[in-house]
Amino acid sequence: MKKSPGFSLLPNTPPDAAHASPSSGNPWFWRLPAIAVICLIAGVIGFVMLTLRQDQQEQRTALLSDVLWLEQNLRFQFERNEELLGRLAQELLEQSPADETVLLRTRQAVGVETALSQILWFDAMQMMSGALPPQESRYGVQQQAAINVALQKARAFAKAAYCEVTNDLSGTGGPVLCVAVPSYDGTRLRGFVVGIYPLQRLLSNQVAWWFSERYRLSIKDQQGNEIASKSRVAALHPALSYEVAFDPPGNGLMLHVDTYSHGPRIVPLLFAGAVILFAAALLWSLWMLLRHTRRRHAAEQALQNEYQFRRAMEDSLHTGLRARDLEGRTIYVNRAFCEMVGWSAEELIGVSSPMQYWIPEEIEATNEMHKRVLAGEVSHQGFELRFKRRSGEIFDALIYEAPLLDADGNHFGWMASVLDITERKRAEELARTQQERLQATARLVTTGELASTLAHELNQPLAAISSYASGCINGFNNGMAPAQLIEAMQKISHQSQRAGNIIRRIQNFVRRSEPRHERVAMARVVSEATALLESSASKRRVRVTLAFGHELPGIEGDATLLEQVVVNLMRNGMDAMGEIPESERQLRVSVTSNAEVLEVCVADRGSGISAESAEKLYTPFFTTKSEGMGMGLNICRSIIEWHRGRLWFEPNPGGGTLFRFTLPREAD
Repeated sequence: MKKSPGFSLLPNTPPDAAHASPSSGNPWFWRLPAIAVICLIAGVIGFVMLTLRQDQQEQRTALLSDVLWLEQNLRFQFERNEELLGRLAQELLEQSPADETVLLRTRQAVGVETALSQILWFDAMQMMSGALPPQESRYGVQQQAAINVALQKARAFAKAAYCEVTNDLSGTGGPVLCVAVPSYDGTRLRGFVVGIYPLQRLLSNQVAWWFSERYRLSIKDQQGNEIASKSRVAALHPALSYEVAFDPPGNGLMLHVDTYSHGPRIVPLLFAGAVILFAAALLWSLWMLLRHTRRRHAAEQALQNEYQFRRAMEDSLHTGLRARDLEGRTIYVNRAFCEMVGWSAEELIGVSSPMQYWIPEEIEATNEMHKRVLAGEVSHQGFELRFKRRSGEIFDALIYEAPLLDADGNHFGWMASVLDITERKRAEELARTQQERLQATARLVTTGELASTLAHELNQPLAAISSYASGCINGFNNGMAPAQLIEAMQKISHQSQRAGNIIRRIQNFVRRSEPRHERVAMARVVSEATALLESSASKRRVRVTLAFGHELPGIEGDATLLEQVVVNLMRNGMDAMGEIPESERQLRVSVTSNAEVLEVCVADRGSGISAESAEKLYTPFFTTKSEGMGMGLNICRSIIEWHRGRLWFEPNPGGGTLFRFTLPREAD
């Protein structure tokens, strides 16, 4: 079957292997996602470990960079202070005592925020000439020896020299070191300026705050003993530490840096935990999805079977199916409809009025019916339209429209069942024509059977006319009075009218005409049929009794056809009483009515109808008469059904048969 886009009464694509659950044929389909999730978890754990390791490496790289920066910064501070002490040496040693301006600059050099705590100046003989701040007590032997060592190094190398770390140079009790800067006047040694560095103060003033936030800084001597530090109470990271030579001042001093431990990095751990949690949820979801897919696969298998069944049903249909949405666009057609009109589903889907198969000459009437369908004004009993095939052939279609509802009961379109009734209408027209011909033939047969009786009936008025005419001729010859001649001629006129009425009834009965819808008085129809059979009844010695109810309603129909039915039923009743005594030959015709129908009953006193004959009574060409055609009752039933009535028979309680037929009453 062709697939039609947009909409299908049945699924366009069957739920075949392409849509079925892959797990039914390959168990690895469900193992692979689980393996993938496990690999994902392992990858995340490895990623987190690699991230932590890389983070540690980055921290170590940052540590090295920061330590090198610190070393360079301290070196820069020492060199700048050496230059400062060199400039101060020229001014302090040129004048004695020193100028107040020079002393002011010297005091600034040993301020609170500087690394130097005291500045001493000596002459060329290494005798101290002054100190800022002033010295309150003499240095001890150890401290004095350290200064002398520095002075000697400065003299020997003619540049700044540092002493070894000692204590209590300035009375602070903390470790200090000193730097001796020589001053020359040309080539003559003028003296020395010595700067005192308390190591704790040096670390406090020269190390940046951010460095102290990250690291613990300490100074160690040659034996590895910590002699000064700048730290806060915090856990250290044992794997992240570094030492660098403290040069200057040298003398085996080392800068030791330890990284503070910041604890585990929360973000990677949270990420790993979240991924593992989600992976576990994914595994659980896969398990639930596996169960759901198995159930769905079973449902799809059932759906596939149902689809194949319904597809076979649709392919076997010769009824065209066409669906339209609420705007009138075609959204589905089946194969039978495409074959009916000659266009493919692709050419019909999505098309709105006017459709390709509408007849151009009838497009307005067809479009009006189309609008009525969309408005829901068309009866479910169906309606007829004429369509055009692609070849140009016109055909009649019987259409039944029904609303399309979705799963929620919402109306979203109309579904039409389209039947090609062209051949049926032709057959009906042919049957109607044949029926009319049979009816006319039956009337002619009936007329032929009544010919002898009619000849006898016509002989009476013709004989009277002949007699009265002869009398008139004799009266003229004998001088009869005009009044007598007029009376005789009036009788001739009456008899001729009587003969004319007999001939007219025969003509009306025999004449073949199209069925008419007109108001019919059934009592008059029965009366004329009785008059038509009056001679036949008299010849057969049958007494005919008529019984009419009060206030009989009119009906819609064809008087001639109904008269034919009454004549046939009365003749059959007369024929049925041919073998019974003449005294019992009674034929009663009654017309009664109720609230819905008018009923005509023809009752005879014949021998009745056998069970064997009753089964074939309405069969065409079946008859119990030697001269009959077997079409009378069949034609009668067709005529009554055409009038929307019903014909049947039943035994007469008094003997014989009752033939009844009902007709719907005329609407008020």
